[in-house]
Amino acid sequence: MNGDLLQGCRLVPLKGQDLLLIVQSSHTKLCPLFSLLSYTLSSFLYPTLQSCCCRTIHSDAKPKDPFTLAQKDLTSLYDDIKKELFVSKEELKSLCDYYFDGKGKAIRPMIVVLMARALNIHSNRAGDLIPGQRSIAMISEMIHTASLVHDDVIDGSDKRRGKKTINDVWGERKAILAGDFILSAASMALARIGNNTVVKVLSQVIEDLVRGEFMQLGSKENENERFKHYLEKTFKKTASLIANSCKAVSILVNSDPEVHEIAYQYGRNVGIAFQLVDDVLDFTSGANHLGKPSAADLKLGLATGPVLFACQQFPELHAMIMRRFSSDGDVDRAWQYVLQSDGVQQTNYLAQRYCEEAIRQVSMLRPSPERDALIKLTELVLTRDK
Repeated sequence: MNGDLLQGCRLVPLKGQDLLLIVQSSHTKLCPLFSLLSYTLSSFLYPTLQSCCCRTIHSDAKPKDPFTLAQKDLTSLYDDIKKELFVSKEELKSLCDYYFDGKGKAIRPMIVVLMARALNIHSNRAGDLIPGQRSIAMISEMIHTASLVHDDVIDGSDKRRGKKTINDVWGERKAILAGDFILSAASMALARIGNNTVVKVLSQVIEDLVRGEFMQLGSKENENERFKHYLEKTFKKTASLIANSCKAVSILVNSDPEVHEIAYQYGRNVGIAFQLVDDVLDFTSGANHLGKPSAADLKLGLATGPVLFACQQFPELHAMIMRRFSSDGDVDRAWQYVLQSDGVQQTNYLAQRYCEEAIRQVSMLRPSPERDALIKLTELVLTRDK
């Protein structure tokens, strides 16, 4: 087990592979939540602790900016997606093209592109993408965007990326149909790749998205199960897409299951860290950028990492979580409890642990600018402020 990875953590063996993970940061005293929480490490925080045949090598060269390095492969990404979404009916075309305006950061396809190039070099090939790998980058963005369209309907959101949501402009029924159409176009593009294993891997993403959304609709009475539920939901709704997309591009160039696992685990850990930071920003970004808190998740009745950690210091949150912050004043009170607790710091600390595991995984690949950019990306995940 990697000693550096577990600094700040104490692991107490229980039965089988189950371990108690107790997290302690420099900001806080021992967090009681994790002293209560027992779960299988292979499922969540440190999913691959066994040795790998790939040699771990670190580069001293300064890593290139991930966005710059992937730019060449992403330049025409949105134009190509719009070609996939070609339809004669003008209104449906307008709905489908609405979010593919090229103004997003394209985080997911960027990770896929960098991983594909790193894997190609690792597999003794030229670094350039093969057509199927670029298609996977495009498909990952299409699946992600379709899920956003559906999420906005479920959440009743009226803003997305600084403009009105599709459901706000065209209505919920047409928004749902637009999301379905984007998914169908992604499925057609996936079928054209012609690799059954890749089809199976990326089809798992869509199943996970649906299961994750159902998980988000519920909560657990037991506090131990609640945090495990939260992490599993986070994987299904956010990290599965990145993990399985990274695995898919590896399948196209390498037959070694351990290499597939490296790609998958990098995507899984970065994806979970990304969402943990997102959950923190719901409490911090609004205050920094708007002068007031957004508390969007609380308003939707969601108890994310900062709230679950805060619940250990303020048991009053337990009842609010179970009624999904639906009573008058719940959102404001919960907000104050989180600010008075170490919930934000503990969630950030947990995100850092996931990023460290992502680095450990991808460092097993041969050195390349793309591999080092993937390592650099974990720093950007942790330090982003919006």
